[in-house]
Amino acid sequence: MMMTNTPRQPLLPASQGETTLGVLGGGQLGRMFVHAAQQMGYFTAVLDPDPTSPAGRVSHHHIQTDYLDPQGLAELSRLCSAVTTEFENVPAQALATLAEQLPVAPAASAVSIAQDRAREKAHFVRCGVPCAPYAVIETEAQLAALDDAALLPGILKTARMGYDGKGQVRVKTRAELAAAWQGLKQVPCVLEKMLPLAAECSVIVARDAAGQQVNFPVQRNLHRDGILAVTEVFEGNVSAAVAAQAVAAARSVAQGLDYVGVLCVEFFVLQDGSLVVNEIAPRPHNSGHYTIDACDLSQFDLQVRAMVGLPLVQPRLHSPTIMLNLLGDLWFEPGGDQQRTPAWDRILALPGAHLHLYGKLDAKRGRKMGHLNFTGPSPEAVREQALQAAAILGIAPF
Repeated sequence: MMMTNTPRQPLLPASQGETTLGVLGGGQLGRMFVHAAQQMGYFTAVLDPDPTSPAGRVSHHHIQTDYLDPQGLAELSRLCSAVTTEFENVPAQALATLAEQLPVAPAASAVSIAQDRAREKAHFVRCGVPCAPYAVIETEAQLAALDDAALLPGILKTARMGYDGKGQVRVKTRAELAAAWQGLKQVPCVLEKMLPLAAECSVIVARDAAGQQVNFPVQRNLHRDGILAVTEVFEGNVSAAVAAQAVAAARSVAQGLDYVGVLCVEFFVLQDGSLVVNEIAPRPHNSGHYTIDACDLSQFDLQVRAMVGLPLVQPRLHSPTIMLNLLGDLWFEPGGDQQRTPAWDRILALPGAHLHLYGKLDAKRGRKMGHLNFTGPSPEAVREQALQAAAILGIAPF
């Protein structure tokens, strides 16, 4: 029988023995979840096939197996009192299997929607949240029936397994669209109309099984090559009207999913000032990493609280903040393959610098290796220090 999303009574850290919380996925999001859970007194277990996974290396238990391995899932169920996920492409079936034995948050039903762009778009429509005009392409007939004027130029995206700009092709004409779909092996796709963008932003909400929701402030984001580069959070980073609309839309999306856990909803701000939703991530998010240093509760604290049934308290931003994403490119000499160690000593000499490295043993270009948060007394002061750091590291100014 399927369990409820969270326990009927809060799961407290045990005074004798251990209360263990599990996470599917061993990346940096799992690592930061493990740190938050351990700080609160919980033991942790990670299921991830990588023997050097960042989360597995700091957890009490590391089950090194595939996400759908029956024995691995049985061992995770035996060890844990509740389970979450740190990666949206963990098979939803693994969550469903675990939910037969213990509380799982978020539920497989919510994660499966986030894993499929077509279902995700349909969910936005059901929630009354505006998104870009789109069409689902699964057959030649659907491709032939497209309204060119309404959807082109556009972006063709694979319906499944796309993240950080992967599985996406920009197309201007029907011929380019047909060629792009052929290049993507004619897998199910979604074509979205390209809209005139002014900015990108996101909202992170946490919701419990009783329907209570809290949220962090709206995050203004800058992406480069499809990967988040910079997040800025302070009063006035977006207009009050956009902020209110984004928070309301994010809460509506979470409510419609009957979501339990931490959810990120990403938006586009158009040049006319209107807002459209882009996509959701059923987990903590890169754009929320600043919460570790700039808020009284982090997104990972709320992830723990939601899954164990502890009270969700509205988090407070206590400092203006900017986050810089640290990709593996920074470990290479400009224009070459020679590796180097970034000048962390110079970075940590800057006021308000908070360095977070993820314990990954191999730096690769485009790989997320860490992030750098800056906090300070004003947006101007934070920006000055962040730009100095960017210049030291070789990150393009913003």
